Parts: sequence; C-alpha cells; structure tokens
Amino acid sequence: MKAGEFLEHAKVHEHYYGTLRQPLIDNLKKGVDVLIDIDTQGAAAIRNCGDPFVRDALTDVFIMPPNLEELRRRLTKRGTETVQQIEARLKTAAREMKLWRDYRYTIISKSMEEDLQKFRQIMGAERILSRRLILQ
Repeated sequence: MKAGEFLEHAKVHEHYYGTLRQPLIDNLKKGVDVLIDIDTQGAAAIRNCGDPFVRDALTDVFIMPPNLEELRRRLTKRGTETVQQIEARLKTAAREMKLWRDYRYTIISKSMEEDLQKFRQIMGAERILSRRLILQ
C-alpha cells in the first residue's frame, strides 16, 4: 500500500500502524461514527490533514491516567508485558501526556465504566453539533 492511501501512518514501538483513508471517509459520509485508537502522532496527522471533511469530522479525545505511577500499577496488574516493555511504555506515556491540551477533550481515566460513560457523553454531544448535520 502507498502512503497516500493512509490518513496517517507511523512506526510506534517497532510496529507500523496506519488508518486507511478511503474506508474511513466512506463511513463518515454514510453518517457512521468511526472510532480509531491512535497515538499522539496519528492524532496530530489527522488534525493537520489536508481534507477539510476529515478535519471537521474529527472528535479527538485524549484518555490518560491520573499519573504515571497509576499507569505503572495498571500495566503491572495486567501482567501482559515485561518490565522492559512497561518502562518503554511509561517513557512514551510521559512524553504523550504533555500533549493533552492539543485535544478537544481529555478524560482523566478512573475506571473503565466511568471512562466509557464520559466518552459516550462526548460522542452524544458531537453528533448534534450544527456543523455535523448533513441535510438532504
């Protein structure tokens, strides 16, 4: 696939990630909400996208832990990563947490249930914004 086929793409923690442009645009034009889980690089790329339709459709939400020690606790509790992997993630998180002001919304993560409730409230409000109405 060519770089132009992607809305954003980057190498993160030794893996390549990207969001295909056309399926995203097709779904947005149908009025379907598209949720993508991307890092701060990807979010910045979409914010700076040359396509005004995509930029206007963007609702960026930064979900972050209350602090790095809480993130360490959560990652350790999951038991899915080595100590080295956790340290690498904490280093990345410390850098990314400084960018929360770049986002339209920020959720300070408390519990999965509360985070989901806040996210649903954000999406509910965004769906009824005047600029999002597609009149036929």
